[in-house]
Amino acid sequence: QVQLVESGGGLVQPGGSLRLSCAASGSGFSANFMAWYRQAPAKERELAAAITSGGSTNYAESVKGRFTISRDNAKNTVYLQMNSLQPEDTAVYYCYMRVAAYGSSYWGKGTLVTVSS
Repeated sequence: QVQLVESGGGLVQPGGSLRLSCAASGSGFSANFMAWYRQAPAKERELAAAITSGGSTNYAESVKGRFTISRDNAKNTVYLQMNSLQPEDTAVYYCYMRVAAYGSSYWGKGTLVTVSS
């Protein structure tokens, strides 16, 4: 059973930066697709950034140029570097991984990012 553990959330002032990390437990597998979703209060969950096993990335328009997703394949870990944070980035950020070999997808429990002065 793969479990995802997120870290790095917290309170930051507008214009500040945070780096989220998400590590998958276990060994002997490779995560194919990794992503960060976010859900703001009273809104639906949305894709913030994604990265394939080959390193191709995709970003929501609202975070392009400010967020950078990266991954460490050896550690099955995905990162989200968030710069120039704004109050509208306030949300619970969820890590997502798909392991094709298992035919399954996994979600983290979420980490809260609050951008406020």
